[in-house]
Amino acid sequence: MGSATISGSTGITKGSKTMKTGFLRAGLTVASVMLLFAFGTAGAADKWILLGEKVIKSTDPSAEIQGEAGKTFKEDVKRAKISVEGADVEITNVVFHWRGGKNETISNVGVVKAGGETAAKDAPARETTLMSVSVQYKILNNKPTATVKVWGFD
Repeated sequence: MGSATISGSTGITKGSKTMKTGFLRAGLTVASVMLLFAFGTAGAADKWILLGEKVIKSTDPSAEIQGEAGKTFKEDVKRAKISVEGADVEITNVVFHWRGGKNETISNVGVVKAGGETAAKDAPARETTLMSVSVQYKILNNKPTATVKVWGFD
């Protein structure tokens, strides 16, 4: 068995190989693995996806936005938000209809400018299904229609 000596400039040595080099190599390996993991999962990161949209009319006071052909939206939504295109819309109430009868109402949302969006609303569970969204609104500036889109964070 070889003897270990302490050297002032090179650290602890064992034979002719320094232990400092071994620790440095191990540290670089761990850092490399962590970076690869971070970049590898970045491509699979969560993102906002369009769940549904509806053209709303100035003659109607409210609308319900559902998935395509009355189907439910995508499952496992963590958050939801609404965006508006084509006109400024004053939204008085938004009701998120979650699976299991958990309806969550947001009152006095305010004016959402054309091209703007509401703040995101967290799902009541970690990941759940959004069944539909009801919106009470008034289209501003004498515009006849606007498009309301529902987004989910997946």
